[in-house]
Amino acid sequence: MEILRTDSENPDFQKLVSQLDAELAVIDGDDHDFYHQYNGITMIKHAVVIFHNGQPIGCGAIKEYDAESMEVKRMYVSPEGRSKGTGTIILKELETWTLELGYRKCILETGKRQQDAVTLYTKNGYELIPNYGQYAEVENSVCFEKYLF
Repeated sequence: MEILRTDSENPDFQKLVSQLDAELAVIDGDDHDFYHQYNGITMIKHAVVIFHNGQPIGCGAIKEYDAESMEVKRMYVSPEGRSKGTGTIILKELETWTLELGYRKCILETGKRQQDAVTLYTKNGYELIPNYGQYAEVENSVCFEKYLF
């Protein structure tokens, strides 16, 4: 697998995010519009695309949340990339980049209905935290953090 660090202007990143949005529209149902307003990709400076045999199969991004934290956004693995450790590879690359940029931790939000995502984050050392920011009162949201060393 090949990892590319890029930004939100990358067409492969944009294509994968479109696939993610289509899946989330089904999973989130009536809640999709609420989440979608917080997941724009304009001006994301730190995005990762992973390729297998030259084909983009997954992506993720980080953006500054506060002085010590980067927020993990737009994590997605296409059906062709699943069950190969692709999500973990993307997440580890985002964590490495976070440290290189001088931040101490990653935070993120995902939906309770996205059990594969919850499993991925838990398996990779993320701990449940109270819902933050716009997700504070959202029943379907669950938030995590991981301090990086």
